Amino acid sequence: MNLLSNFIFSSCLLFLLNFPKGAVDPSVAGLAVTYGLNLTALQFLVIYNLCYVENTIISVERILQYCKIPSEAPLLIEENRPNCDWPSNGTVDFDNLHVRYGAHLPIILKGITCSFPGGKEVGIVGRTGSGKSTLIQALFRIVEPAWGKIMIDGLDITKVGLHDLRSRISIIPQEPVMFEGSIRVNLDPLEEHSDTEIWEALRKCQLKRAVHAEEGKLNSKVSENGENWSMGQRQLMCLGRVLLKKNRILVLDEATASIDTETDFLIHETVRREYAECTVITIAHRIFTVMDSDLVLVLNEGRIVEYDSPSQLLQQSSFFMKLVERYTGRSSDTSDMS
Repeated sequence: MNLLSNFIFSSCLLFLLNFPKGAVDPSVAGLAVTYGLNLTALQFLVIYNLCYVENTIISVERILQYCKIPSEAPLLIEENRPNCDWPSNGTVDFDNLHVRYGAHLPIILKGITCSFPGGKEVGIVGRTGSGKSTLIQALFRIVEPAWGKIMIDGLDITKVGLHDLRSRISIIPQEPVMFEGSIRVNLDPLEEHSDTEIWEALRKCQLKRAVHAEEGKLNSKVSENGENWSMGQRQLMCLGRVLLKKNRILVLDEATASIDTETDFLIHETVRREYAECTVITIAHRIFTVMDSDLVLVLNEGRIVEYDSPSQLLQQSSFFMKLVERYTGRSSDTSDMS
């Protein structure tokens, strides 16, 4: 644009110089040249403002787009609040559950019907894209069922508020979440527990010694996303957080996929000890983590392929058996390479 402005200015200047003498008043010619010198700056300013308006109007467009997104369900439904001890047993029933991420998108979960008995450990396995994480998102009502129901201890979870539902289910996610602040705030953000209870939770998740070595103890600083702690320590911190909650249902969403084997073993041993009488739902990234489960749910393309104990599934030519063979074969190949 600068080149174009300079070209236009030079052409006008040559045009003025080639006029016959006396045809143009020198004062008018000088005025034209003076204004011509400002042409480049003015043109740049106009184009800059047009680009700025175009960029900022996108923000307005996004705000209007977000305003049209349907809100989540209410946090509390006063007329249908569950009892304080709900869920007391931890039984989870799926009745013809169908889930999609949008009205115009295909069905992801296709008729899931099964029951997770209270107090049992259930592993969920399947290939990538089989619907494992979608099932857990439906349990927390991050996505709502297209049709079908999810019942916890006989209560339809769509009939209660999101806060009542999500506060009664604990989860250790694949990517540990830590907030900037102190260790105390990360373990007990609502200040519902005493220091004694917090230290006991740290002892159970094998972090008491590491926290005690810090100068500030429970008030030690945690940077954004917990970057001043290792990945394994962050995952153990999430374990300590759920140990404080003591809910009857615990979800492990591939919680050990990105940590070392020793920490993986530590987390599962702690969960089996502390949640022996609770319902534990494990999304398996490593097949061997569900070998000790009471039941294994095998998903493929959003449907239930098999649902039985690991010992029963391994005694037959099952889909689960093929997954185990593929996993152990890959592990042996890796060990041979190393």
